[in-house]
Amino acid sequence: MDTIVSLLAKELHIRPRQAEVTLELLDGGNTVPFIARYRKEMTGSLDEEQIRQVEARAQYLRKLEERRAEILASIAGQEKLTPELEQQLQQATKMQELEDLYLPYRPKKQTKAQLARQRGLEPLANYIVFQQDTKETPAALAASYVNPEKDVPDAAAAWQGALWIVAEDIADEASLRALARKALWDGARLTAELVTDEETGKDFLMYKEYSEAVRQIPPHRILALNRGERLKYLKVSLVYDEEAMVRRLCQALHVHHLSPAAATDEARAAAAKVRLDAPALAGLAPHDLYALWYRLAAADAYKRLIFPSLEREIRNELTEKADKQAISVFSANLRQLLLQQPIAGHTIIGLDPGYRTGCKTAVIDARGKVLATDTLYLTGSRHQQEEAEAHFMDLVRRYGATLVSIGNGTASYETEEFTSRLIAKYKLDLKYVITSEAGASVYSASELARDELPDLNVSLRGAVSIARRIEDPLAELVKIEPKAIGVGQYQHDVDQKELGKALTDVVESCVNHVGVELNTASPALLGYVSGINGTIARNIIAYRNENGPFRNRKELLKVPRLGPAAFTQSAGFLRIKGGTEPLDNTPVHPESYALTEQILQELGCPKGNSDSAAVQLAAAKADPERIAARLGAGVPTVTDILQALSRPGRDPREDSPAPMSRRHVAKLSDLQIGSIVKGTVRNVVDFGCFVDIGLKVNGLVHRSELTDRRIKHPLDVVSTGDIVDVMIISIDEARNRIGLSLKRVPKKG
Repeated sequence: MDTIVSLLAKELHIRPRQAEVTLELLDGGNTVPFIARYRKEMTGSLDEEQIRQVEARAQYLRKLEERRAEILASIAGQEKLTPELEQQLQQATKMQELEDLYLPYRPKKQTKAQLARQRGLEPLANYIVFQQDTKETPAALAASYVNPEKDVPDAAAAWQGALWIVAEDIADEASLRALARKALWDGARLTAELVTDEETGKDFLMYKEYSEAVRQIPPHRILALNRGERLKYLKVSLVYDEEAMVRRLCQALHVHHLSPAAATDEARAAAAKVRLDAPALAGLAPHDLYALWYRLAAADAYKRLIFPSLEREIRNELTEKADKQAISVFSANLRQLLLQQPIAGHTIIGLDPGYRTGCKTAVIDARGKVLATDTLYLTGSRHQQEEAEAHFMDLVRRYGATLVSIGNGTASYETEEFTSRLIAKYKLDLKYVITSEAGASVYSASELARDELPDLNVSLRGAVSIARRIEDPLAELVKIEPKAIGVGQYQHDVDQKELGKALTDVVESCVNHVGVELNTASPALLGYVSGINGTIARNIIAYRNENGPFRNRKELLKVPRLGPAAFTQSAGFLRIKGGTEPLDNTPVHPESYALTEQILQELGCPKGNSDSAAVQLAAAKADPERIAARLGAGVPTVTDILQALSRPGRDPREDSPAPMSRRHVAKLSDLQIGSIVKGTVRNVVDFGCFVDIGLKVNGLVHRSELTDRRIKHPLDVVSTGDIVDVMIISIDEARNRIGLSLKRVPKKG
């Protein structure tokens, strides 16, 4: 534990006490959001990201210690554990170092080298390794090892076995593998060639004749190459100068320089085939032949054993890094999407576009209740279009709709044209928003959707989801498996387990950051609250249905399976508006209610009016450090309580930009290069971002067009959901592509 704590502190640049306490809290079953919000004094105010880093790194280090113990036990069981080897194993800080040291002792399948050892040929291998100058000829030395019964029919077979032993020993040497690994990372190139016709592999034409230094390949390119290889469109290889690597290995092995006679092609060929009677070898001194064999064994070790293993290792590590980057980008995009500002107070028409099956339509009120549904055939016959117009106008007028949410899938553009035309034709006080419909079909067919909307068929449920997504993005999107939301790059190509965990962490973080209204939340939303699992969420809903709305947080303890531990973890993130305890509608934890009363007394305000304007003003002006010192409380907790009192019921999503609404549709033919248009960032990827400017397709802002300053990633400049002004720099109607620039837009002011 002490070793892990010290390593965590050093690697994550935190104090050892912070690492130790955080680990204890995590091991005690506390959730990351709870620790970050309500245990700041204990952790030194570590944020969620730092706590998750402690969690992930500690898991790795614990696995490292487990593996170290397994390896030490295995080698000791073989009676081969020397003090020097034990010290090396104890000092290893990476799993790869441990595995390299263990490689010579790892139980292997029957190899050529093992068979040679069983045949007693190891002493011959030593002649090669030490490059000895013997009086006896190699043929004479090997004579005593010839044994047809052991499959050693002659001297050549004996020396061949010795060469296999030497090659395997070289390949198993940790320092040599480390040398080769570093050389490959520093100097190898990844190459690709198209192995299918250009039409089939049209998405991979840029990799038709591709070569790039391993150390320079960006993560998204690794994922693209992997996909092409998996589809059997590309042949991907790691390439390095083999002769140069063998020279480096021989230098590290102290292989003697070859005499001119031993350096000839004829001598090399004869030595490789172990032709002891070949004229090219006849005149060589024994130590010259051994040096030549040692060099050939090094070449064999590299080509047959070291390189294939390291190629797999490097490709895997490149993929792991690419996966990590893609998951990080997906997570950042998802966070921005979930924390988009809700559009409250509207009656919304949700349109799920379609051609043959029509545009599924749903009307919801300001609380998400479904008022009406319909199917409009916007692209059908003239009669169907006229009927669709009449039905749409009837919905607008009957329910007083003020906003339309249009899904961005198939027929979205035609649906947008239809809506825009009716707004202009009837001079409607109506705007529309283009909404991502990713995952809507997943939700529609889910058990949750059947429970929520039992009277609607699957297709109409999607329209309800599209409407609710702009009314409250977080509450609606948590009903969908995170990776189905579709705001990343290559999400189907990365490690699905790691992706699922990371995205679940993001959803959990967002839900607890915003807080959840206990009396209206769906089971999906409740299930992401700290300390609450699916079973408890369903029990909360059942209790609510049976007993009516919760009147205070304490009542949660009456819910089956929700004990004191779950209450402690969850209570601060659950809100009750209009209950018996005003503090229940704030992020103040019940365990701090007594402290809050003391703070209110310090502010000169009675507890019963904790949400009054006077309290808000006094809390905003208060000095947390002075109050904390007077009350003997922690400054972080006092600061959080004062913030909660100064803005009761505040939704942190208010700080995010509201979705951009429109009244008319843009057309590609109307745009000109150099035009400045406004748009919404829909997705951020490694190579730039995609912006919705009201056309059928999103435009691309390449990372080179984001800013003039040097950036590590496009996320340094833009986030999903941002409203931006962009300049059109290219239009390719044939390929339906639009190039945009952020940096060329004249600065305001």
